[in-house]
Amino acid sequence: MLSTGITPGRTVQTADRNSLFFSGFSYLGMHVHPEFRRQLTAGIAQYGTVFPSSRAGNVRLSVYEETEHALAVWMHQQSAAVVSSGFLAGQAAIHYAHTKGQLLYAPQSHPALWYNNPTLPDIPYEQWAGEMLEKINAAADHTFVVVTDAVSPLTSTVYDFGWLYEVTRKVLVVIDDSHGVGVLGAHGQGISYTLPQTEHVRYLLTASLAKAFSIPGGVITGHAADIAALKKHPFFTASTPMMPAGAYAFLQCKPLFVTQRETLCKNIAHLLQLAKNMPLLHNPQKLPIFLLQPGNGVPDITTYLAARDIVISSFAYPYPHSPHVNRVVLSALHEPEDITLLYRFLEESQSA
Repeated sequence: MLSTGITPGRTVQTADRNSLFFSGFSYLGMHVHPEFRRQLTAGIAQYGTVFPSSRAGNVRLSVYEETEHALAVWMHQQSAAVVSSGFLAGQAAIHYAHTKGQLLYAPQSHPALWYNNPTLPDIPYEQWAGEMLEKINAAADHTFVVVTDAVSPLTSTVYDFGWLYEVTRKVLVVIDDSHGVGVLGAHGQGISYTLPQTEHVRYLLTASLAKAFSIPGGVITGHAADIAALKKHPFFTASTPMMPAGAYAFLQCKPLFVTQRETLCKNIAHLLQLAKNMPLLHNPQKLPIFLLQPGNGVPDITTYLAARDIVISSFAYPYPHSPHVNRVVLSALHEPEDITLLYRFLEESQSA
């Protein structure tokens, strides 16, 4: 366990060491970007640090509606609602969705989407999808709600939703796209660019705005009727809204998100090229998350790298008693020489 008094960026300061930081989830590196900070500061100057009213109050703040429209367009959905966190977005969506049918959870679905502490299936996603397709098609319309993540940051996997093309009954699909929005797609629009569009399937997408955009907040997008109903739910009407300065910064920095994503993609390509013959690193779908395969390399790769001033992601998830997951997480903050140095130490660890 490491401790620091300064928020990590490209590097992290721990005690008397300054190490390269390949952890966390600020994929676009916005939280330390000077322009983003300038726009956030401008937002605080205009709006203060909090909007002291419910979104259902009789005084509305237009920056929220502007941000919702921008996010709906970004994620290719009809409408959107913003709330104070990604976790709250997931909970609001699932508490609404459970009234629309029986919840069918995918393996490893994020706790933000849990309703009444469900038991998640312990089978491969592909097997689960096949079983769900058969189950849905054998029932009446609107019987089930599919609940799943878009991306597994633990296995560096983007889930395949092609099986939804074969659904022949009307079904709502709730997807947490926290690790996809801002990263996946030609323009960072997230998983929406791959989702089947059929008469039987409609979507409710949720996401944290912190993962890529470094904004404390969450979003729910989907059909206009679903979002309108969600905005009448206590999870929306009775909760403190997201920080308005964050909404302002999002609107001002949309072009910056694009350029930062381009840098991130170059960094991913650089490490993929270096490590193309290295079994230790697993990243089949060009995500900024490189999984360190168990059983490869030195017994404690995190200690080996830390001694060389490289900090990677390593912690038990989702419970304290769960196995540690070791990952290299890239961001737009990394320089090419950082990635080359990381690769050199990883390569050396194989013969240590």
